[in-house]
Formats: sequence, C-alpha cells, structure tokens
Amino acid sequence: MNTKSNTDNLLTDWHQRATDLRNNINRTILGQEDLIDLLVVAIFCRGHVLLEGDVGVGKTTLLRAAAESLGGDFERIEGTIDLMPHDLIYYTHITGDGKPAVSEGPLLKHGEQLSTFFFNEINRARPQVHSLLLRVMAEHSVSAFNKTFHFPHLQVFADRNRIEKDETFELPAAARDRFMMELHMEQPKVESQLKELMFNTRYHDVDKLIGSADKAILPFDELNNIAAELQTSIHASEAIQDYGFHLCQALRKPQDFNIKISDIDTEKLVIGGMGPRGISYMARVARVHAWLNQRHSVIPEDFHVVIRAVSKHRIFINPIYNYNGEAVVEELISGVLNTIQSP
Repeated sequence: MNTKSNTDNLLTDWHQRATDLRNNINRTILGQEDLIDLLVVAIFCRGHVLLEGDVGVGKTTLLRAAAESLGGDFERIEGTIDLMPHDLIYYTHITGDGKPAVSEGPLLKHGEQLSTFFFNEINRARPQVHSLLLRVMAEHSVSAFNKTFHFPHLQVFADRNRIEKDETFELPAAARDRFMMELHMEQPKVESQLKELMFNTRYHDVDKLIGSADKAILPFDELNNIAAELQTSIHASEAIQDYGFHLCQALRKPQDFNIKISDIDTEKLVIGGMGPRGISYMARVARVHAWLNQRHSVIPEDFHVVIRAVSKHRIFINPIYNYNGEAVVEELISGVLNTIQSP
C-alpha cells in the first residue's frame, strides 16, 4: 500500500475518533453544538482555549467533559486572589510524623502524562501566575528544583466569568495571544433545551453527568502526531492562501482594504492586530475545520467559521471606541468578510 493510501486511512480512522469525541461532549453538554465544534478543532490543532461566558452557563462543565474525553492525566486549579506561582509547582505540608515536607504541585505530579490543565476563573489569579502560565503554554515546560520539567502533550483550558470584575486581573495581551481560540459561551436559545436543563434531573448533578460520559476516547499521546499530519495533508491552494492572508491583513489595517464601518474612522480604529502567531493559527484551524467536514482542501467557509474565535481577542482598538468595543470589533469582522472577495 502506498504512502498516500496509508495517510488517507489514518485520517479516516481519526475522523471517526473526532466524531466520537464531539458526540460524547454533546451528550453531556446541551445546546452548545457550534461551540463544541470549535473546541474539537482546537484540540486537533493542539491549541489552548479560553472560554468566557455569564455565570452558570456551564463553562466549567464543558471543559471538564472535554478533559475527561481526551484521556491522559488531568489537573484543575481554581483562580483566587491569593494564588501564587509556586502553588502551581509545589506545596508545603506537615507529614504524619510532624515534619515539614515539599510535594509536587498540580503541574509536576503527573510528569509527561499530563494531558489537560484546566484553570478555572483564570482572571481571579494575579499577573505573576499569568506569567508562569504563559511559559507553560508557550514552551510546554517549567523550571523547578534545579531542573526543567516537560509536558509534551499539554493543552490548557481556561475559563473566566465576564460579569464579575471585583478582585479580578485582566489577562495581558501576551497571555491572551497564547490562546489559540477565545470562545464565548451563552445559554441555549432554544426553549425546549432550556426546559430540558431546568426539569431533567440528569443535568442537576454535574459530577454524575460527567461521570456517565465515555472516558479517554482519544489516545492523548498520539494527538501531536496526528495534528502535524493534518497540517501537511490538508491542501490550501494559492488562491485560498491569498484569501486567508488578506482577511488577516484587513483586520489589522482595514483602511488599506477600503473597509467601511458606520461612524468609525478606520484609519484610527485598529492599534494592534494579529501577528505571525495569530495568522498561523488561522491557517491551522482552517485546515482542521476542513478535515472535520471531510474535505481534503480548505475553502473560504473554513475561514468564515473560525475567524471570530481566532481573531477577536487579538484585535486592539483605539480607546476612544472602547465604550462600544465589542460591537465595533464584530462590525469590523463582518465588514472584512463582506468586502474581501472570496475565490
């Protein structure tokens, strides 16, 4: 059998696994199909994900369900104002015989088997903690006890509550840029789904709900290899490459592409946009989205579906527009999609 056939069979086998993963999470989380699709894309891109939403919409439940489905070792930490960087690495305690001792913390105790690190309420942690997490996300390693620990399979999931602002610390731009996607989670809009969440007792006990789902659907230690294979196997034509690049550039310099936004001077609107990391992420997620939809080539729709999740947290606008910033950024993205001609 030739190499191409071997690759096709591998991708077909993994596509079924990806479908099983998506279905497993959807059986646990109701009414979040589109968001779960994007989360699965990030998993197969090996990208970190920041989830934002209102109180009680199920952010933690969703990320726990994803972590359990991935397999490997899973660690969770709660963001609090008194959390310090060393709390991620080690903790001190008194042994049974009354002697002080130091033990490995949540990042270290699983070693290279650590698959998912879930940071709950990340914006409650101090900037010093964000700085440590930044290195872990970027380099998949951390230094402690005069040695370097590596986490080759690590994927970071984090969530934050966008309502409460007291005793919180906004993530710096550098930290947000390490997240491949920033997803916004809202409550289901379909009445029947809300009634299901309200009255079906299956959804009342979160631990039991997550416990009822299948575990370790994917061989977590093979995900890096399949992610790399996807990037080399899914084709992007020259025309598609030009289109994706122009989308990214138009979000950075809308005035150069004649993007019009009502009552906004686009010459002064954007003060910072996607850099090389961001545009690379855009290409990676487009390829994986194409594969998940059983295509061997990227089409414009693959960019359209993922562009908001990849770009919105990388667009920084002039402070004079901050009073309506979220709506302005949304209008900018819509303007770019409506203006840049697709192949």
